[in-house]
Amino acid sequence: MMKFKVLIVDDDDLVCISLKKLLVKLGYEVEICLNAGEIFKFSRDFEPDILLLDIYLTTHNGLHLLKEFRKKSYNIPVIMITGYADVKIAVSAIKFGAFDFLLKPIDIQQLQIVINKALDNLTLKAEVNKLHEILKGDELTKDVFGKSLKTQRLLNYVEKLAASSDTTILLQGESGTGKEVFAKFIYQNSPRKNNSFIQINCSAIPKELAESELFGHEKGAFTGASHKTKLGKFELANNGTILLDEIGELSLDIQVKLLRVLQEKKFYRLGGEKEISVDVRILAATNRNLEEEVKKGNFREDLYYRLNVAKIQVPPLRERKEDIPVLALSFLTEFTKKLNKNVKGIDPDAIKLLKEYPWKGNIRELKNIMERAALLLEEEELKEHHLNYLLDTGSELSREDSNNFELNIPPKGVKIDVVLRTLIQQTLRITKGNQVKAAKVLGLSRSKLRYRMEQLNIEVTKNIN
Repeated sequence: MMKFKVLIVDDDDLVCISLKKLLVKLGYEVEICLNAGEIFKFSRDFEPDILLLDIYLTTHNGLHLLKEFRKKSYNIPVIMITGYADVKIAVSAIKFGAFDFLLKPIDIQQLQIVINKALDNLTLKAEVNKLHEILKGDELTKDVFGKSLKTQRLLNYVEKLAASSDTTILLQGESGTGKEVFAKFIYQNSPRKNNSFIQINCSAIPKELAESELFGHEKGAFTGASHKTKLGKFELANNGTILLDEIGELSLDIQVKLLRVLQEKKFYRLGGEKEISVDVRILAATNRNLEEEVKKGNFREDLYYRLNVAKIQVPPLRERKEDIPVLALSFLTEFTKKLNKNVKGIDPDAIKLLKEYPWKGNIRELKNIMERAALLLEEEELKEHHLNYLLDTGSELSREDSNNFELNIPPKGVKIDVVLRTLIQQTLRITKGNQVKAAKVLGLSRSKLRYRMEQLNIEVTKNIN
């Protein structure tokens, strides 16, 4: 396993040696630079992942070195250290691009927390940049769907189904999970990829026009059909692929006609006498449980079994949150291109907020949020504060409950850290480990809650007990 590299820049050799011993024990590769004038040489030769930089050096000002560091496009996280508690200096350090600010004597646990946070941030930035490169092309690749194990396994299965030229496939999943995108991926990876791909939303077709839309009609077949013969979607898709989205919305009489097409590859245009033969691969998608619909009498059992030759169950976004970075960046790139905006990516803190959001509307909801962000964004990167409005969703504590809260302090008193720790832990239990909801309940930003959790050494998992 690769060791992360830490460069310590401080002219106090005792501090440097002490920090190096501690960090080496923690598994880091560490180099010391006692002469601040050599910081750039050390950075080029050692190529550190993290820089620990003292502010008050004998021959140099650490803040000035930080500014020069950023001007030379060194993008590694810089953690400033000092023996003096000065809020103005801390603010200046952050303003000049420091990742964080620590006071001497350095608490090794706090240093470990800050370094871990910086490395997570660095890893996520590299990931987002990689995804940005992947998404420059228009062709759907496996990378575009995300990197979660669940998604990659599903895509391996989908690729095998796509290799067939004729197999009928049923895609099921909640509304907004991207079933139509999986259908397009099947088409692009199938032997029919050079022929037509026709998509039709069955729920959007008026019942009286459904037969005409699917199978076409002859002149005079019904009132309003006075123009020449109209080709239906199945004829237009001949030798290609047709996606029947929301197939559960089709009426029973249309289901009968569709069943014949599946069985015999033949149909009649509405009002026509000539039998039309087609060679079409059928993909069907629905957010309904068709087995339940069959039991209720809303869907034909024979049609269900004809469609269910191979089934793909598309998981909801809440079950594959590792896919959120690539999906969010994909949508943001798409919308900012249309608006001629130069947006380079998404800040890691914004990605973390998106990962903790509940996503009841799945990928469609994520796409809508990225469209809104693209419209309002005036910076080159989507930041956490652009998405703070998402924290307003669904607190499980009413305002009345919080107003009636009373803290019972023991006679001998209690330390504030104990109170804060208990308050945060109990709130996380209420929200089942959801930090976005917990931050809303506590009236904090998500980043401030996360900082408090790190400070108080609070670890959390979903469904915390």
